[in-house]
Amino acid sequence: MNENHRPNLQAAARESMIEHGFHPDFSAAAQKEVQSLDIQPQTQGARDLRALLWSSIDNDTSRDLDQIEFAQESENGAVRIQIAIADVDSYVPAGSAIDKHASEQTTTVYTGVHNFGMLPDELSTGSTSLLEGQDRLSIVYEFSVENGCCVGTSSIYRASVRNHAQLAYPSVGAWLQSGKNAPDKVAASEALQKQLSLQNRVAQWLRKERYRRGALNLETIETHPLMTNGEPVGIETQQRNLATGLIEDFMIAANEVVAKSLEQAGFSSIRRVVKTPKRWDRIVEVASMFGTKLPGAPDSKALHDFLCERQAADPDHFPDLSLAVVKLLGSGEYVLERVGETAEGHFGLAVQDYTHSTAPNRRYADLVTQRLLKAMLAKQRPPYSDNQLTAIAQQCTKQEDAARKVEREMRKRIAAVVMRSRIGQKFTAIVTGVNEHGSFVRTTHPHVEGMLVRGQKGVDVGDKISVTLLHTDPERGYIDFARS
Repeated sequence: MNENHRPNLQAAARESMIEHGFHPDFSAAAQKEVQSLDIQPQTQGARDLRALLWSSIDNDTSRDLDQIEFAQESENGAVRIQIAIADVDSYVPAGSAIDKHASEQTTTVYTGVHNFGMLPDELSTGSTSLLEGQDRLSIVYEFSVENGCCVGTSSIYRASVRNHAQLAYPSVGAWLQSGKNAPDKVAASEALQKQLSLQNRVAQWLRKERYRRGALNLETIETHPLMTNGEPVGIETQQRNLATGLIEDFMIAANEVVAKSLEQAGFSSIRRVVKTPKRWDRIVEVASMFGTKLPGAPDSKALHDFLCERQAADPDHFPDLSLAVVKLLGSGEYVLERVGETAEGHFGLAVQDYTHSTAPNRRYADLVTQRLLKAMLAKQRPPYSDNQLTAIAQQCTKQEDAARKVEREMRKRIAAVVMRSRIGQKFTAIVTGVNEHGSFVRTTHPHVEGMLVRGQKGVDVGDKISVTLLHTDPERGYIDFARS
């Protein structure tokens, strides 16, 4: 490939979408619905909670905001958590052309150079997004939490809300960790400082309880491109911090509340599970390489303890160990849980009752769950049969797997574009794979994966080596290294 040739990553993303079974464009009927959309959501019966100090924490560039949070401490020490989820269903009626597109795609695909929305941008980043300063209709999940205790009493209801502070993970996380350099909106409001600190405290309680039950402590590396004028110019590692953990813990608790509520109402639902791993024997082998003996039967608590030990002993290699465990656990899948039956729990999260309900702008399973909840609140019959829910679950699993492939292909292409100006430079790298196809490495700064095409003899997974960048192929996403 001519090094001066500039690949069209936007076109590559569209081609990858089509290749993996997606429709990157909305139908004429869906576009017509968007243009003629003039819906005034019914607020009758909804509580007016706009005065509460709601806030959101998401990525810096996110506009498709699905949830906002509020916490209030009671006299007995328990904390009441309220999580408001955007009422997307009011704008996307079941059976509409927009809904048909969403039901086929089932997920928003983030390619790094373009986001292919499950819903039109006019909705997901506009009318149905909980943007700062906008009045919105929502479904609120409310539950109480005590230190050292699981989620207590809970309720679900409709409410009008307003996001008073749209915040981002990096700055909020750094402030929660150090207590210094608060984001401008946080620094300007003592009430917001207290609110976020309280939310963080409750998140620690929730995480501690999940770990006690055996939730896995995993740390995989996620990256995203730094863009200038539509072109990738660098690769940034997305660091987990207290803010990302806060939202993750709140959403897991909220999804448990929803699952239990639907079950108590006699509604079948869609659950997302990572089933008990069939390759537990290999996980046992991996642990034995580090001198740890895991039980012969799958045991999430024992695996969690092993992972914590390895994180403390060797933080540099822990992301690679985490990735290996994630692959051996297998990917999640959506399944039907019928009334009176118990679906397999989510092994990785150590929760038995778990559904997806907190991102209806970006996941179709969550939009379907929202419709189930609204029928439950209205004391109506479920809007979907078990056969329909089964078909939806299967489509969601299929498309989620396809989305991962698209996103991975684009990460590799973007990395190849960014790295082509650094050919001949040396990098510190960790060997991440050795198999019949070759030896693979991941550089530490930036985090980029490639093949070791020279000097691979004698290297093994986990080795820390020095490599020289030889060649990149942005069209195919190839990056080749030689051992220095």
